[in-house]
Amino acid sequence: MATEPLPYLDYGGAMRQRLGGRAQKLSIDAHLGCPNRDGTVAHGGCTFCLGEAFSPSYCRRSATITEQIDRGIEFHHWRGRHSDIYLAYFQSGTNTHASCDKLRRLYVEALSHPSISGIVVATRPDAIDSEKLELLDSLRSKGYVAVEYGIESVYDTTLNHVNRGHTFADTQRAIAATKQRGIDIGAHLILGLPSESREDIVRSIDTINSLQPNFLKLHQLQIYRGTAMAEEWALYPERFLFGNGDATEEYVSLLVDIVRRLHPEIALERLVSEAPRSLLLHSPLGGIRPDAVRNEVVGRMLRAGFRQGDLYIP
Repeated sequence: MATEPLPYLDYGGAMRQRLGGRAQKLSIDAHLGCPNRDGTVAHGGCTFCLGEAFSPSYCRRSATITEQIDRGIEFHHWRGRHSDIYLAYFQSGTNTHASCDKLRRLYVEALSHPSISGIVVATRPDAIDSEKLELLDSLRSKGYVAVEYGIESVYDTTLNHVNRGHTFADTQRAIAATKQRGIDIGAHLILGLPSESREDIVRSIDTINSLQPNFLKLHQLQIYRGTAMAEEWALYPERFLFGNGDATEEYVSLLVDIVRRLHPEIALERLVSEAPRSLLLHSPLGGIRPDAVRNEVVGRMLRAGFRQGDLYIP
C-alpha cells in the first residue's frame, strides 16, 4: 500500500534532491565556546541555554573531529540508521567563533574524512563576517556546505529579554550575506519564549518567509535546570505561553498553523526538539516522543486536507 506523501516539504527529501541520497548529520563539538558567555558579546549566555543539552553522548570533549565522526557513524549504525551520505554537523557552541585559520583546520579535517560529504556549521548571526563566509564558500569545492543560524525570535524585545546578545537586524544581515554566496541556510526558531503570544509566533513566520532560508528547525521552549530561565519560569509562569502543564494539544495546533503559513519551498528539518530528561525542569510536551508529535501534526493535516503554504502570505 502506497504511503501518503507528507503535507510539507521535509528536510530529508530536500537533501536527497540536493545530494542524491539519504543524508545523516553527525554532531561535532569543536570546543569553540560562545561569545555570549566568554565576554566577547556578554557574560552568562542566553537565559534558556544549557550547553550540554545540545550534544549527543558520542561528542566527548577530549575527542578530535575525526574521532567524533567515527563514533557518530558507529552510534547511528547501532541505532539502525544507515545512510548514504554523512555530513559533519558542527553543532555545539558557536562554530564560527575563532580565527579563520583555526576554522579552516577544523572544517578541512572533517571534510577530509572518507565518510564525510559535507559540513553544516551552526552559529550565531553576529558571529559571521565576509572573511568567514569567503572561507565557507571556498570549501564548497571539497563538499556540501551549509550554515545554520540561531534566530530564536524575530522580535528584538524577546531577544533582549533572553539576553541573546544580538538583534534581529544582525540576523537579516547575516542571512542576506550568506545568500549572496549561494550557501544553503538553516534557521532555528524557539516557540514559547517569554511574553510571546500564540499570535506573535504565527505572525513571525511571515518574517521567516521574507528571509527565505532553505531549512527551518522549530524547537519548543524547554526549561533546563540551573538556567536563568528556570528561575523566571518559577517566579513568573504567566509569561510563558505553554504554562506548567502538558501543552501537547496546544503545541500541535500551533505547529499546524505554522506549517500552513510557511513558504512551500522552505524545508522543515525539525518540529520538536529533544534533550536528556535528567536536564529538564519542564517540557510542554511532557514525556511524549518527538516522532509522536510529528505523526499527530501529519495526521491532522492530512485528515483536514491542509498543506504547507496553503495560508502563505506573499
